Amino acid sequence: MEKYKYTAYFENEVLRKRPYLKKEWCVLVIENPIRIERQDNNRYRFWGKVEGSADRFLRVVTLDDKVTIHNAFLDRGFKP
Repeated sequence: MEKYKYTAYFENEVLRKRPYLKKEWCVLVIENPIRIERQDNNRYRFWGKVEGSADRFLRVVTLDDKVTIHNAFLDRGFKP
């Protein structure tokens, strides 16, 4: 997990607003994605399943380097 970084937004806002999130889950999704998409603003979206997420998919958004995690949330609308 040492190779992954986190934006100040992720550390200060995302983790505060979503206390159920675990950094380990984000790394798991990036390393084992079901789908990856590039966003218009040079960010990447990764979707994956994690234990404890009640059969929902976790979406993780990284910066362009794919190692700096910027956002994460359970994506109720995702269809694999």
